[in-house]
Parts: sequence; C-alpha cells; structure tokens
Amino acid sequence: MSGHEPITLAITGASGFPYALRLLECLVKARYPIYLMVSKAARVVAATESDLSLKAQPVKLAEQLSHLCQAEPGQIRAFSEEDWFAPVASGSGSPGRMVVCPCSTGTLSAIATGASNNLIERAADVVLKERKQLIVVPREAPYSSIHLEHMLTLSRLGVVILPASPGFYHQPQSVADLVDFVVARILNHLNVPQALMPPWGHSDSST
Repeated sequence: MSGHEPITLAITGASGFPYALRLLECLVKARYPIYLMVSKAARVVAATESDLSLKAQPVKLAEQLSHLCQAEPGQIRAFSEEDWFAPVASGSGSPGRMVVCPCSTGTLSAIATGASNNLIERAADVVLKERKQLIVVPREAPYSSIHLEHMLTLSRLGVVILPASPGFYHQPQSVADLVDFVVARILNHLNVPQALMPPWGHSDSST
C-alpha cells in the first residue's frame, strides 16, 4: 500500500448499500487503508439490496470484503460496534477523514447529539471533537424537521452533508451510473482522485 492515511468508512442501516460498496471499491483501488464498521441493520439492508450476506465477525468481514474488492492484505480492517479499543475510538488514533455511507437517520441523530452508544457513533464523535473531516450520506425521503435540524446542527460543526441524491445531467444509462455519481462526489470531498465522473464543464473528450 501507499503511504496514505487510513479513511474510516461506516455503513449503517439506511437504504443505499450499493453506494457504500462502490465507495469501498474505489478507496481500495486508490490504495487507501480503510477502517471499516458495519452496523447490524446495515447487514440486513445489504442482504436485501445485494447478493451479499455480510459476515458479522470483523475478521471474517474484512476477509470477505477484501476478496470482493481485491484489497491488499490488511488494507481493510473491520471493527465491531463494541470494540472500544479500535483506533477510531480515540483522538490519538482516529484517521483524519470519516464517511458514514449510507447514514441512517438514527445514526444522524446520534452523531448530532453526541450519543456515542456504539463504535460508529463514537468514531464520528471523535472526528468532530478533533476537528477532522466528517461526511455523512443520508438516504431518506421525505426528511422530517427533526432530520433537517440534525443536519443543520452537523453542518454548523463543519460536517459535509452529502445526500444520496444522484443527478441526471450526465445522462446515466444504468443504476451503476447513478451510484457512481454520488460516490464521485464523496471522493471529491475526500480529495481522492477519481475517474467516475468528470468535473462540471469537462467531458471525457476534453483536452
């Protein structure tokens, strides 16, 4: 692997597992180490929205997704929701960037109120208190005033609120194109080079 600092990826129980999987694939391809957390609800959603039955045990989960994404040995490290000794649980070990994709409204609420009832919530809380980068990708419709107030709270703290709302101006031809639209936006905010979507005003044929 390169000398990249790890990126924390948390997958929670909102609809949108394909976004998370595609993001993981892109981060692996870009040779970033990944600290991964998958909630119980996210495993249920993954089984519903894909052919994947994600392993519950962290080591087996890391092996499963490493094989699927063709990751290098040790590139993906998975942690359980109760692993309080994980690097992401402390400001001295937490990476500088974290993405919650997709972000359930329950997780959104917990992060906005500092609940820290599990490792995902604690990891986000650490990123906030250390003034590091946090991106949340909510996927819900419609949003209630409670959801919007939580987003506003986090936005005021510097969190990037990036809803899973694909655009259509690039004339998508498949569901994969819609997924890539959102993932490209996430990668742009992480400052990770991507070729999924050209910048606005550019095209594949631009010189």
